[in-house]
Amino acid sequence: MTAVAISSFSSSADAARAAELRRVKALATLVLAGTLALFIAAKTLLHVHPAFGFVAAFAEAATIGGLADWYAVVALFRRPLGLPIPHTAIIQANQHRIADKLGEFIEVHFLEAAPVEAKLRQVDFASFIADWLSDRKRSEDLARFLLRLLPEAISASETSGLKTFVTRRVMTQLQSINLAPLAAGTLRAFLEEGRHQGLLDDLLRGVHGALTQPDTMTAIRAKIRDELPTLLKLYRADAFLLKKIVASATAFFDDVRNDPNHPFRGEFDRMMLTFVDRLSGDPAYADRIDALKRDFLARPELGDLTKNIWSNMQSFIQRSAAGETQVLQHHLANVFVEAGAALANDPEMRAEINQGLVAVLRSFIADQKSGVSSFISDQVKAWDMGQLISLIEINIGKDLQYIRFNGSLIGGLAGLALYTVEFVLRLL
Repeated sequence: MTAVAISSFSSSADAARAAELRRVKALATLVLAGTLALFIAAKTLLHVHPAFGFVAAFAEAATIGGLADWYAVVALFRRPLGLPIPHTAIIQANQHRIADKLGEFIEVHFLEAAPVEAKLRQVDFASFIADWLSDRKRSEDLARFLLRLLPEAISASETSGLKTFVTRRVMTQLQSINLAPLAAGTLRAFLEEGRHQGLLDDLLRGVHGALTQPDTMTAIRAKIRDELPTLLKLYRADAFLLKKIVASATAFFDDVRNDPNHPFRGEFDRMMLTFVDRLSGDPAYADRIDALKRDFLARPELGDLTKNIWSNMQSFIQRSAAGETQVLQHHLANVFVEAGAALANDPEMRAEINQGLVAVLRSFIADQKSGVSSFISDQVKAWDMGQLISLIEINIGKDLQYIRFNGSLIGGLAGLALYTVEFVLRLL
């Protein structure tokens, strides 16, 4: 801490304490002067009455005790009367040692793993986060703050090459995915839930609808006419056959849709299960799916689509950050509020968050505590000792001045006791 930093501690309270310290100092000095004057007066009047001997003994010892404690208090901060007496100005002379010991004390006793962890476990970080996010205004402020950062983050990602790196990593991960087992597992779950039967019904309805379309029927009739002998064409056999085909197909589709136990459904089940089994175990199927995946990822249209999506997203975020649209901000605020409410109602999640934060902070403090110790030591070494001593005196100097009062009183009583013993011995 520099001299400027220490001077920033000045306040009206410090000024009041400084005034009180001056008052107590003056009072202690008056007591010392009083005991000295009393000693001189008692010595002068000693021939008048022996009782003045007791007064003189008390005053003499009180004066010596007061002087000794004045010396002790002053020597703690500076040199008494400016004299180069050894072992005085103790704080100034030991500034570096005090700095190192203070840093070591903080590291060993305040930043030890056990007390730090115990203190951290007393803090419910998750509840604080939940309460903070549940406040609508705070969540809106957070959303607004994040939106202001997003355009710069996106620009930085483009200029720093982060976008290219992420794109390559994503493409590499997609290329490494084995789709065959994934597709087989998904289809198997689909079949176990019976959802493929609904798909079959949809397919039948789609085929029936396509078959009964006028264009489709015209094409089928033309195909039938091409295959019929000329004689049958004269009797319009193509129209008859077309009606029979459409009617038979319609009846078949209706039977399958209306009968859950229709044999065709069982055949469809077997066909799908066979396909899933081959998909999960046949290397040829895996190779085909992998080839399709590579072809799809290599298509230039996919790159163009990705660039278009990125450009649109970037434009939307910039407009949101500029305040042209509030959609994203409101959505983010709602997400934060809902997250806060969900966290408040989930004690297990809060416990996990608290445990995780305790572990992270405990590890961080353990890694940094030596740095904290060094920082404290360096700061104390850089302090302006004159201002620091003034600051210490302002805050604890009043209590130290009472040592002088106590020294005078205890010294005087001790001197009186010794004189009394001497006096009694002389009478014996």
